[in-house]
Amino acid sequence: MVPNPFSWLLRAVGVAIARLGLISESRARRTAELAWPRILTGIGRMSKSAADVAMVGAALGSAAITGVGYAGPFWGAAFSIGGGLAAGTIALVSQRFSADEIADAGQALRSSAALTVAATLPIAVLFYSHPAALIGLLTDRQAEIAFGADYLRVVAFGVPFAGLNLIGSRALIGADDAYTAMVLRGGGALANIGLNGVFIFGLGWGVVGAGLGTVLSNVVVTTAFVVGLSRGRLPAVGAFPMTVSVRGAYWVRDDCWDIVTIGLPVVGRNSVWTLARFPLLAFMSLFGQPVAAAYIIVRRVFGIMNTPGWGFGLAASSLVGQELGQGRESTAAAYGREITLYSVVMYVMFAGVVCAFAGQIVGVFVDSASDPSVPIAVTMVYVAAAAVVPQGIGATVAGALDATGDTRWPFYSRAVGMLGALPLVYLGATTPLGLYGIYLSLFSETCVPAVVNYLRFRSGKWKAISREYRPDAAD
Repeated sequence: MVPNPFSWLLRAVGVAIARLGLISESRARRTAELAWPRILTGIGRMSKSAADVAMVGAALGSAAITGVGYAGPFWGAAFSIGGGLAAGTIALVSQRFSADEIADAGQALRSSAALTVAATLPIAVLFYSHPAALIGLLTDRQAEIAFGADYLRVVAFGVPFAGLNLIGSRALIGADDAYTAMVLRGGGALANIGLNGVFIFGLGWGVVGAGLGTVLSNVVVTTAFVVGLSRGRLPAVGAFPMTVSVRGAYWVRDDCWDIVTIGLPVVGRNSVWTLARFPLLAFMSLFGQPVAAAYIIVRRVFGIMNTPGWGFGLAASSLVGQELGQGRESTAAAYGREITLYSVVMYVMFAGVVCAFAGQIVGVFVDSASDPSVPIAVTMVYVAAAAVVPQGIGATVAGALDATGDTRWPFYSRAVGMLGALPLVYLGATTPLGLYGIYLSLFSETCVPAVVNYLRFRSGKWKAISREYRPDAAD
């Protein structure tokens, strides 16, 4: 078999760190095997998000960029809820799977799916019925409202499917199979980009085409998860790590309670960013369209640089959870510490590559190099590359804490970070602080969670909390 170059690179970096005596080589290799598929999935998903903006920008101009950008926080609600409940999924599945309690792991998955559908359907109805009013909360420029409303009305149909995809993905990762999750969700992202190209440029459907591509790709991926998990395998993909009957109970009170108690703080943590984006974008509009468009471009680039956190955060959740399922608390702690260091190194590498090509990356999003947003966006990319590195600590440690059930402190840290970021942006828009307010806000978002989450994990209090959620396992 031809080795996967990205997998090889990730392992090589881990082995190099291990040879410096900073981490265990065996743990580095196991981490890399779980992390690389998820990082590639993240790159695919974030590239898809960037492609939405780049394609509509190239076809329709900067007003379309900001319109789709203003719809982003609303679409992000599906991921806030689905991702939060999925934290409960991965915690329960990883601990039960490692204890060989496969039926109970399947029950946790069914309960997670039911909760996700119940939580996301009302949101989908709201987005479909009142898109213009929602976008109008963020801007009074009619062209941006029209583009944003058209996009939001269509993607509303994909909201429940986006949440279910996160549940299926986390269940597989909790069962030690990040590769299959990568194939399905990464394949969905690539299909989305292809569909967008056809709908936006081939058929001329503009932002409606971008939204339709998003919906169809999410439906296909959800179908693949359901078929694969119910049958234990999927054609062209292979065997799944566990089989889950679709005919079992979907409401088991104890499981639903555990999922909610673990997941609700994560929903809150995710929602901190989702909710903060509303005033953030409203403040950004005070700078004018060039700065708002530049910021939306840079957030897409920031998302791609942040993808190591997708892999290392979920690797930490899975591996820490599996060790706790076997009662090995000291090994779980070692995984948490070492994966965090590994993650920071990869963040530095990703940020360095983006800095080297900042101008070319920004150029992809605009229809003309003379667009006034270009120089603003290039400078913001350099700042974002420095600001993203603390995410290597914040995101990875949050993943480790999620596996233990200690999900409140990552929520608190995210909230405090955003409470610092918002006034900085407002001051930038209304005082001579200017763009430096935006730059400082990026560091507030990442540095506060990094410090708080690290100190919480180092305290060791998560060990006692995790015992409340563990299955019976050998000590």
